[in-house]
Amino acid sequence: METYKNYVGFGVAGNFALHLEQAGESADFKDILTEDPNGPKGMFPFYIPNRDDQLGVYPISSETIILPNEVCNVQPEPEVALICDLEYNNDGKIINILPKFFGAYNDCSLRKEGAAKISHKKNWGASSKGLSSTLIPIDHFDKDGVMDSYRIASFLRRDGMLMRYGEDVELLGYSYFYGKLLDWMKNQINTQADFGPLEPVLRYLGEANNPKKAIISIGATRYTHFGETNFLKDGDEVVVVVYDNTKYCTNPILSMANRNVFASEGISALVQKVQRA
Repeated sequence: METYKNYVGFGVAGNFALHLEQAGESADFKDILTEDPNGPKGMFPFYIPNRDDQLGVYPISSETIILPNEVCNVQPEPEVALICDLEYNNDGKIINILPKFFGAYNDCSLRKEGAAKISHKKNWGASSKGLSSTLIPIDHFDKDGVMDSYRIASFLRRDGMLMRYGEDVELLGYSYFYGKLLDWMKNQINTQADFGPLEPVLRYLGEANNPKKAIISIGATRYTHFGETNFLKDGDEVVVVVYDNTKYCTNPILSMANRNVFASEGISALVQKVQRA
């Protein structure tokens, strides 16, 4: 999937209640002060086009997760990604983030202590991230828009068995969503400093000649007990499904995931085989 090689990739940390605690990452943000204690903690880069370091390695795949060479737990992070246009002012600051499409996303992450920055756990090489090849157009990113009725579910197939990996939750369950999320992201990108686990993302945008397109993953959802306590192995299969709850309920989605055959209307599905490098 080379489609997004010129897009910048950002993620939102801590935008779904209890996820950071389940992932063992809440301590990373102990020194980050936010105006809203229940809001997101910051934004992180996972891909910056034309950059010479690890962040410049293109990580997106719609079919595969390649495990790192290092010995480390690797955990899927099922969430929703927005495909956005970015607008800048003459000073290079973000003035508009315009979501155009949304879809199933896997912000697959390393679980290791002592990483200085969030991004150090996010991009370890090619096929370390997942984005569905089926995206859904956004009519308007606001209340009464298409996303009101969508939910996200995720599963792990191991040894022929399909297990629920993340809770089945509505997108409206995100702590920050719609206009509140857009306002927060614009401010965060423009003001976020190089501090603790966070990085100066506006500076990175400037160094990349202000990309006009972005993939923004808006936060991982909560895990089931199985998801919280099981990490990826060679041969696993990760399934993330974003679906219209007015057309489907939980059992049909589970049945589709079991068969690996998904309806074409009202569904963005991501299925990734896990393999060793």
